[in-house]
Amino acid sequence: MGAGRNVAVYGAYGHTGQFVVAELLERELVPLLLGRDRDKLQALARQWPALETRQASVDNAAQLDRALRGAVAVINCAGPFATTAAPLVEAAVRASLPYVDVAAEIEANRDTFAMFAERAAAAGTIVVPAMAFFGGLGDLLVTTAMGDWTAADSAHIAYGLSSWHPTTGTLVAGTVSGRRRGGRRVRYTGGRLQYHDEALPTVRWPFPAPLGPQDVIAEFTMADVVTIPSHLDIPEVRTYMTVKAAADLSAPDASAPLAVDERGRSAQTFVIDALVHFGGEQRRVVASGQDIYAISAPLAVEAVDRILTGRTKTTGVTSAGAAFDAPDFLRALSSHLKLVLPFEARG
Repeated sequence: MGAGRNVAVYGAYGHTGQFVVAELLERELVPLLLGRDRDKLQALARQWPALETRQASVDNAAQLDRALRGAVAVINCAGPFATTAAPLVEAAVRASLPYVDVAAEIEANRDTFAMFAERAAAAGTIVVPAMAFFGGLGDLLVTTAMGDWTAADSAHIAYGLSSWHPTTGTLVAGTVSGRRRGGRRVRYTGGRLQYHDEALPTVRWPFPAPLGPQDVIAEFTMADVVTIPSHLDIPEVRTYMTVKAAADLSAPDASAPLAVDERGRSAQTFVIDALVHFGGEQRRVVASGQDIYAISAPLAVEAVDRILTGRTKTTGVTSAGAAFDAPDFLRALSSHLKLVLPFEARG
């Protein structure tokens, strides 16, 4: 199986990491199971005894270099990415390996673009941060909605989550991001990230059927404010979250996702409504599916597959929408996502 197609998965024992491992196996790629915790790696080895495990700490460059030997690509699933992204990108660049991660942390993704753009380009490799539900999927949807537009006035991505049972990684990453911001909030306006202390308003968002209109928190800012402006001329990028999901996330007794099917997915469903405005015109793409953590696996693995087969448009640090043919990428996920594309919506 997959001789010479070993893909290193750092944080393979994590919630999203295990989805990624399963997705790689379905595509006949060979996961190398990497992580910091030797005990968790040993437990994972019992689950997949045919796969190799390699322990490596992100603060030990030599260990990382050894762990990546024989790999053709790296997928980083281990948060907080404020800690793991830079060392793993550095190791990937040293080895001239493509790197993909599933980071939702705004500042960590911003740092990846700022710190590694020149080095990754000089190495002739590709680094794709936020190749996940938050950041990557929204970018693909907005890029698709743009079509032949070269600029837009604003982009709006509304997340209609039925619920949000966060993983431990999500909670830790949120805490780290909050500390980095000094407890402040962030928005993308006027062509740049701005930090503020203003209360976030609640508005009514007209999600399409079957979800229908929902109350959402405006400026519930996610990684899309890094990925989309990295390649699209849009000075205002705003993201919205259903009130119920936001309340689930912040609840003191928040519980982890519970598997309900053979894939290990939770019962959570989502609708993403992506709109771009230019002048008096509006374009819209809608995507729906099940489990925001599970969908990150086909997103990340599809990205790696396209990189390995030469279906990319650029090198260096790049976002999903800039690296790949966005409409084609989304169509490739048809078994995981239901899409309504712009031309279909106007039909």
